[in-house]
Amino acid sequence: MLLGIIIALLMLFLVYVLLAPIKLVINTDSNQYFVEQKGLLKAQLASHEKEIFKIRLRVLFFSFNLYPLKKKASSTSKEKHRTLKRKRSKKTLKFKTVMNIIKSFKIKKFHLDLDTGDCISNAKLYPVFAFLSYINIDCNINFTGRNSLLLTIENRPIRIIKSFINN
Repeated sequence: MLLGIIIALLMLFLVYVLLAPIKLVINTDSNQYFVEQKGLLKAQLASHEKEIFKIRLRVLFFSFNLYPLKKKASSTSKEKHRTLKRKRSKKTLKFKTVMNIIKSFKIKKFHLDLDTGDCISNAKLYPVFAFLSYINIDCNINFTGRNSLLLTIENRPIRIIKSFINN
């Protein structure tokens, strides 16, 4: 009985992981850059005083800070020699597979507010941005010096798996 409950909970967890959306958010106004799957994980880029940036990683109830640009301790020459001897298998993805993966992503929000700094370039871009706004792509050109991007992309792991299978 207990084993059946544990297996059922693991299956529910697996279904949640496959069906829960993964969201990528880039917001330059509020300096938010993160990838998250609600309730499971969140990886966020944050500024740091000593390093250029750090990655705040939250997995379930645990939080970590990663510093990807921090220098690592130098390893011995034997370890380097061992890693060079290993053969790496070259597996390439087909172009069709890559395109199917890209098509599986959905853009939920997109807003671009741009000022090139040159009024002539802004004037040339104004009709292009007006056309893009006409076909429901939220792009604005301004002459006030504001530059911002809000991009929210969403995907589900099951869609990525299906794009691999359907080739």
